[in-house]
Amino acid sequence: MLSPAFAASTRVAVAANFTEAAQEIAAAFTAATGDTAELSFGSTGTLYTQISQGAPYEVFLAADAERPAKAIAEGLAVDGSRFTYATGRLVLYSAEPSRVTSETTLTEGAFDRLAIANPATAPYGAAAIAVLQALGVYDAVRPKLVQGTSIAQAYQFVATGNAELGLVALSQVAGKPAGSHWPVPAELHAPINQDAVLLQTGRDSVAAKAFLDFLKSPEAGAIIRRYGYETGA
Repeated sequence: MLSPAFAASTRVAVAANFTEAAQEIAAAFTAATGDTAELSFGSTGTLYTQISQGAPYEVFLAADAERPAKAIAEGLAVDGSRFTYATGRLVLYSAEPSRVTSETTLTEGAFDRLAIANPATAPYGAAAIAVLQALGVYDAVRPKLVQGTSIAQAYQFVATGNAELGLVALSQVAGKPAGSHWPVPAELHAPINQDAVLLQTGRDSVAAKAFLDFLKSPEAGAIIRRYGYETGA
């Protein structure tokens, strides 16, 4: 590890679904390099708005490929720096141990509230809508939808019992034995490819570039997969 005198820091905007994985990766990054990553979490759309308005983030870990590509196109990010760091999975989750069995939990409609992330700002929310449409239950379920500002808030709605069910990120329930869940088949929605990009604010930041390099490392990849994501490795 480098001595504290030479340690640097970078500011990283992180999609809410990646919260726990990012925290673990940031700790491993510090242990390996001595540098630190200051993490800020939110929905991808909200974070992009902040970036476009001049927020001082240097790295953007989105929950889609669209916003990082848009950031490059609009001159907010460094061309050639974008890559897919994880592919997310959606899961139907309930805090009740026997509530979720399969897709029939959705199609039978025996629930009052289904939590999803805001589909306008959160890619996992858009994927949730696609799943409901693919299963042919969107019109029936629509009045029961409760939207969180991010996938983190959607998960909280379910965890606290404010909604019986939620279409949330598999990473949020990975390793948690309580409750019940059904991993949504990937073919029911477009792939949730999550891209990272170096923002123009961080183009000269050694720590920002080092964090992105670390995100591609086998050590980070192992952490990412442990949280239920797929990687290219």
